[in-house]
Amino acid sequence: MDKQYLEICINLVGALAAGGLIGWERTFHGRSAGFRTHTLVCVASSVLMLVTRYQNLWLPGIDLEMFRTDPTRMAQGIMTGIGFLGAGIIYKEGFSVRGLTTAGSIWITAAIGILYGIGFYFPAVLATVTALGILSAFRWFEKKLPSQQYVHLHILFDRDKIMAENDLRAFMAQHGYSVASISYNLTRAGLYFEYRMVIRTTVRSSLAGVAESLRANPVVREFMISPGE
Repeated sequence: MDKQYLEICINLVGALAAGGLIGWERTFHGRSAGFRTHTLVCVASSVLMLVTRYQNLWLPGIDLEMFRTDPTRMAQGIMTGIGFLGAGIIYKEGFSVRGLTTAGSIWITAAIGILYGIGFYFPAVLATVTALGILSAFRWFEKKLPSQQYVHLHILFDRDKIMAENDLRAFMAQHGYSVASISYNLTRAGLYFEYRMVIRTTVRSSLAGVAESLRANPVVREFMISPGE
């Protein structure tokens, strides 16, 4: 086999392995853009860079000093296209935004594919290991880091049976939450009064206790709890 074709095979296999590893991590954690998506992105990026690297194979008999494509433009085009794919993965669910990490993983997978495509193996392997470390090991560190958790909470009362704001704040404090912001709404033709709050805590406590207490409270007509990000 010609040396150049052997190099092409090595580059594509490297891209296949790197994209597969990152995609497997995403699939393992139940993400929609997982194994196949990341593998395809990495291999596609590698293929497109091979087009610019081995111009002599698809432009035989042409003086490459007179006609040569710019590999950096190809890389810019790949990353622009990946931006559209990443944007499609990000979605809003209630008050939370999902898919940001997966979009970031697709972006770095495309970059890794570019590195394999041009045969820059050391940074390609290093970037693959780093990406896997960020997606897996950093998950553990993130859980250990102190941070504030924000939750959106709506509570509906009858107009004549409203829990006082001070009592509501004390109720939240009992469950380890403080009120970051609050708004008031008279709704449904003035029959009901609604608190709309953003509550926060530095303790990673479950919201199940808050939900259970609200469910057991006879003056609460409706409530909605939505974790924020």
